[in-house]
This record gives sequence, structure tokens and C-alpha cells, in this order.
Amino acid sequence: MKKLVVLLASLAFSFASSAQELYVSTEPASNMPKDGIGLRMTQEGAFENNYQSRLIPELMLGLHKNLMVHATAYLSDFFQSRYKAEGWSAYAKYRFLSIDSTNRHFRGALYAKYASSNNPVLFQEINLEGNNTGWQAGVVFTQLLHKLALSGSVNYNRALDNRGGNLFPNNFAKESIGYSFSGGLLTYPKVYRDYKQTNINVYLELLGRSNIGTNQHLMEVVPAVQFIINSKMRIDIAQRLQLWSNMSRNGRNMYLVRLEYNLFNVL
Repeated sequence: MKKLVVLLASLAFSFASSAQELYVSTEPASNMPKDGIGLRMTQEGAFENNYQSRLIPELMLGLHKNLMVHATAYLSDFFQSRYKAEGWSAYAKYRFLSIDSTNRHFRGALYAKYASSNNPVLFQEINLEGNNTGWQAGVVFTQLLHKLALSGSVNYNRALDNRGGNLFPNNFAKESIGYSFSGGLLTYPKVYRDYKQTNINVYLELLGRSNIGTNQHLMEVVPAVQFIINSKMRIDIAQRLQLWSNMSRNGRNMYLVRLEYNLFNVL
């Protein structure tokens, strides 16, 4: 029993000590601990025109120290006046590079995603978070420098026809390149004493997308604050701010609130 308690404490401390990598809008190259389960509930909302929101339940599994997977569902009223189930997505990330030293590390990972949606295709932005059916593949690198974590990623997106006879318009770009740069800073505590301490992290992320074959681009900035409680519970609060865009899209300038709970060494 004593060994189990020590193991759980070390896993939780590992989760908390790299908390500044737990970006709100993107995934880092690091993975959740092996044999861990994460449960998430996210709400996104926009107040432009009429208020609209999306609810996103998510299950995360740490299958190996180098491999984790996500299963996600999407429900919203973005396309009609009442909430409906829009679709789902599956995501996998494989860490292929890890260079560790005291209070710092550099990691690289490959990731892929498939999403399915039953919404009508009305917007030029390829959005695999409930709007579009399609797939994504990308690479991400993350550098941890004591209390600061920096991460950059690039991905390729391919849109497909949505379910329910909702065909992708011929005059819309079916391919896009996504790119991001994220920074996270651990602001509290100043010194770790035990894994039960509450962590407070602040983030600033830049999210961009360019449709291939067109002159359509967008860029957003996302400030966020995050609380890690007892090394198991995570609360995110963020606000997306559109810097520029010349493509049609919905859900501009959305807020995000997320609650996540992690269970260690249970698989």
C-alpha cells in the first residue's frame, strides 16, 4: 500500500510540475501519464448576434508514456435554435522525441485526428471541432524552461462531405494549413512543497489557419488562466480574440470554460 501511495503521488507531482504545458487551445508534445484517464467537459460560447454555445465532453487515455488518445463528442446550437448532437472526433498523439534535464526538457510529437459532423457546410473555415467532417495530421514541439513552456505546431487539414447529405461546396477550399505558437508560465506556487498545492498558470496562444489554393487566412490570440487543484483537477478560462480573418466562419471571439479531472494508474 505504501508503494502505491508513493507511485500515485509521484504521478500527480509529475502532472503538476509540468502544468505550464497544459495549454488551453492546443496540445503540447508531452503526454499524460501512462495508465491515466482524463475526463473533460468544455463549453465554448460566442455573444455576437445571438448567443450561441457548444458543449464538448471528452475522454483521454494514457496508453503508453509515448502514446495517448482522445475521444470527443460535440453538441451545440450553432446551426439551429436548439442544442443537438453534431458529431464526434478521435485523436491520437505519439511522442517520438524526449530530451530531459533538470527543470527543462524538449519534446516532439506527431498527432492525427478524424472528425465527423452532421452539420450543413456553410463556412469557408475548416473546423474539425463540430463544424466539419475531415482529418488532420501534424507535428508539435515543446520546450520547458523551468517555469516557462513554449510550444509550436503545424498541421494539414482535409475536409470531407458531412453526414446527412451535407456535401462540401465545390467553391470552398477543401485543404488548409494550421499553425500555432503557445506560451505558458507557472505563476504560483513560487516553490513546490507537495503535490497538493494549487497551481496557477497563465497562457498566451496564437492560432492561425490558411486555406490552400486561396488567399484566405485567419489569426487569433487566446489569453487564458488555469488552476490545477490537488494535482488532479484542472479549470481553464480563456477568451479567443480574432486579430484578422478574410474567410467566412462562425463562433468568432468565443470564450472557453473547461473542467478536467484526472485519474492516475487506473488502466
